[in-house]
Amino acid sequence: MSKNVECVKVVVRCRPLSPTEIQDGRQMIVTISASRGEITIRNPKADESEAPKSFTFDSVYDWNTKQETIYKETAFPIVESVLEGYNGTIFAYGQTGTGKTHTMEGQPDPPELRGIIPRAFEHVFQAVGLQQGKQFLVRASFLELYNEEIRDLLSHNPKNKLELREKPDVGVYVKDLSSFPIQDAEEMISKLQLGRKNRAVGETKMNRDSSRSHSIFTITIEASEIGPDGENHIRMGKLNLVDLAGSERQSKTQATGDRFKEAININQSLTTLGNVISALVDPKATHIPYRDSKLTRLLQDSLGGNTKTVMVANIGPADWNYDETLSTLRYANRAKNIKNKPKINEDPKDAMLREFQEEIAKLKAQLAQIQGGAGNVTVEGGKMVIEKIVKVE
Repeated sequence: MSKNVECVKVVVRCRPLSPTEIQDGRQMIVTISASRGEITIRNPKADESEAPKSFTFDSVYDWNTKQETIYKETAFPIVESVLEGYNGTIFAYGQTGTGKTHTMEGQPDPPELRGIIPRAFEHVFQAVGLQQGKQFLVRASFLELYNEEIRDLLSHNPKNKLELREKPDVGVYVKDLSSFPIQDAEEMISKLQLGRKNRAVGETKMNRDSSRSHSIFTITIEASEIGPDGENHIRMGKLNLVDLAGSERQSKTQATGDRFKEAININQSLTTLGNVISALVDPKATHIPYRDSKLTRLLQDSLGGNTKTVMVANIGPADWNYDETLSTLRYANRAKNIKNKPKINEDPKDAMLREFQEEIAKLKAQLAQIQGGAGNVTVEGGKMVIEKIVKVE
């Protein structure tokens, strides 16, 4: 494998039996060996002659695994890479009710229950605060894909539909998606909470607060510093934090009306995601069907492109979910063979930091003129612009 080619990292996390499953006398059919990275699943309906099926992943986590461990081992290296200027994606996949949102967001209190997203926020701003001699611009955007419509969760009108566009030097992007400069982890959390309020959530028989949409929270980190050539150089990393809607069977969720329509769209986009994964790992495939769904277009760079990607597959351990759990494990097993080609994004054309720096330089020059060429000036007039840059001397 050449130097800049790396496989998608795939980890599996299994939740505990739920109180309802324990009450119903459900059996556990999943065995986890963390030391070997192996998960074994047995078919509860099969006779003893059928051997259990085993799968091996980069890491496997059982129901006792702490949120901090998941973050340190799966997300931490990705966030570090994004701070260096790589693109990174962390996405949670699995059946409804297996703990995807718990893994990605968790709960704010107690702090040890926080998930990957809030921990990533803190990680980013701690790292920015420690860097010397660089200027940083950190921005956030948050979208959901609901019934194949893209919505801006941070917009005043989150129900407005947005369009996907493509540019040769930028790739696939969402036209008119709002992006906000962020000063600290608390401000980032408030954007996440605002977006969550606007997100489509509905009750299904499988899960009271089931996410009925896929969501992508994106953090863009631009860092500028003077290089050995005396020129100002900008690196831009993008971190996509993806919470996919749950895959599920209508017969189990008893979905009707809106829920039924949502389930069809969710399952269709997840099927396309599966088709893309299969095509990417099939040496004979001549076509990757990214365009068959907006989800796969949004994740195009994360699967087979210029991104370091981690997939967290979430499963349940109970006998009544055997088919869905096996399906998730097979899906995840294919994904670990996807090869990406991540590279650092140097001096990107769409960097906003350069625009801000030029604006500040202009304001400084104007102020120096007004003050008769005074040497050491502070830019009060450019306060609005300067506040948008997290500056580390």
